[in-house]
Amino acid sequence: MKTPGLERPKGTEKKAFPIGYRFLRLFTDIHPGEAPKALLLTLNVFLLLLAYTIIKPVRDALILAGWGPEMKSYLGAAQAILLIFVVKIFSALASRVPRHLLITWVTLFFISNLVIFYFLSLFGMSIGTMGIIFFVWIGIYNLMVPAQFWGFANDLYTDDVGKRLFPLIAFGATFGAVSGSKIAGLLIKPLGPYKMMLVSGGILGICILLAIFIHKREVNKTVDKTVQTTAEMELRKKLQVQPLKKGGGFRLVFKSQYLLYIALLIGLYNFINATGEYILGNVVTRTATKAIQMGTAGGLDKVQFIGKFYADYQFLTNLLAMLIQLFLVSRIFKWVGVGGALLFFPFIALSGYGFMTFGASLMIIKWAKALENGTDYSLMNTTKHALFLITSREEKYKAKAAIDTFFVRGGDFLSALGVFLGTTYLALSVERFAKINVVGVIIWIMLCFFVIREYKKLKAKTPVTQIR
Repeated sequence: MKTPGLERPKGTEKKAFPIGYRFLRLFTDIHPGEAPKALLLTLNVFLLLLAYTIIKPVRDALILAGWGPEMKSYLGAAQAILLIFVVKIFSALASRVPRHLLITWVTLFFISNLVIFYFLSLFGMSIGTMGIIFFVWIGIYNLMVPAQFWGFANDLYTDDVGKRLFPLIAFGATFGAVSGSKIAGLLIKPLGPYKMMLVSGGILGICILLAIFIHKREVNKTVDKTVQTTAEMELRKKLQVQPLKKGGGFRLVFKSQYLLYIALLIGLYNFINATGEYILGNVVTRTATKAIQMGTAGGLDKVQFIGKFYADYQFLTNLLAMLIQLFLVSRIFKWVGVGGALLFFPFIALSGYGFMTFGASLMIIKWAKALENGTDYSLMNTTKHALFLITSREEKYKAKAAIDTFFVRGGDFLSALGVFLGTTYLALSVERFAKINVVGVIIWIMLCFFVIREYKKLKAKTPVTQIR
């Protein structure tokens, strides 16, 4: 039986690497000759997410043990403010250096930070102080580095090819997240949180080398002269090595109705997600305290108990994300397109928070949030990146960086404000916070329709072929 929507184009059965392509076509619509670059990008994003997910439980353990779930929400405001300056610096750098140097310098900066955190721990910095600094830092790092990677990936593909291959490339992210969460669960006790930072930094060093290799391979690869003239080949190479045009990412966002709707949508769904994370953090912190008091924590202290829970929770989340990415994302793109795919995630979130309004046990919240985040990391993540395939190079790097960082943390800031007001003045229960999220999801669905409308308008104006 043929896989629905992924039939092999006629005349391609006996081209290069037939067995490998047959296997890959179980998961996405890939054509002969497309696998090497796609798999290199898949490996690159796999390592990026592996590096991040290894230290993600460290973030949660330090901040929750030192301060509690409320502080975790409040720090989103600090991240949002800092990201205004980070995006401006990133945009200025992108206008001065070619993309491979941009990726190298940004990644080296974050590697150096991890080394600094490790030495600060050796000098006896308290968990409370380290928790705040590291939480703010990782909230910038885990947005800037993936945003820059997906700007790079968007720069390498046209719209039609990118929509087919992004599900495969994004699988690298979900698989890296699954692997990282499992490795984190194994390393948290023998290594402790701070040595895990060095492991993550070493993996990021490999990512730099891989990104440079992909860039040089793309610039120097042989191009079919029957498809492109010599002038087109030279222009293509020039676009790949020259810096971007001047201009800030925020200006690009506010100039385009399409990008502005995307920014508002992403800000809103991160408000909803951050509020959901507060709900989870609140319940797991209370559970950890109770377990230690009753002697049922299995010999773990509070940091280790919370860290282990989050490692297990993130493993479940990322396992669901990987399965969705492998077997559903490409087919959803094929059946309903990018616009239709945008609507799946909010309806899943709506059902999850609907359940929470009737009773918020740790088990219910864990599974609801795991499914929500699993869909976010797979289908929504791929869809969000595919929305930029029809934009300009400057919008792919600069506007995308602004949207994927500031507007994400802007949603977190609004969530922090809501948590502060809800806990300080209104004494809201977790069930009440879930009801707020239900209202937010309804608005989110309306924004999806605005994005779909603008996407169709812009796509109609986009040339079928673009030089990459």
